[in-house]
Amino acid sequence: MIIERTLEFRGSKGRANLMALFDSGATYSCVNANDVDGLANREPLPDPLDVETASDGNFIRIVDRVGLYFYIDGLRMTDEFMVVPNLSESVIIGATTMQKWKIKLDFEHDTIILDPRVAKLKLV
Repeated sequence: MIIERTLEFRGSKGRANLMALFDSGATYSCVNANDVDGLANREPLPDPLDVETASDGNFIRIVDRVGLYFYIDGLRMTDEFMVVPNLSESVIIGATTMQKWKIKLDFEHDTIILDPRVAKLKLV
């Protein structure tokens, strides 16, 4: 199941409001190759990823990643996003990002549940 929201994204080169699809079935967070160039500098992956698409037996090769900040309800979060050519969405927020930031999806009410404590910087 999925939930969509327009979020602000910031990178090393700029910022943009992009439609983000929260997809608990996606492992990685991804950004469309066409949307990322004005936001951040791409960084080559040490080893390319061959990722299977929703179409059985079809793979996409991912060779770059970017680090992006994104904002949900005023809370700043950050993660690594795989740059995916011809991605059908602008951004997909995947399971690893949702687990990292303890983002929960309430599909019944079409809402995103956040714990504001996870967005605080902790120094140990």
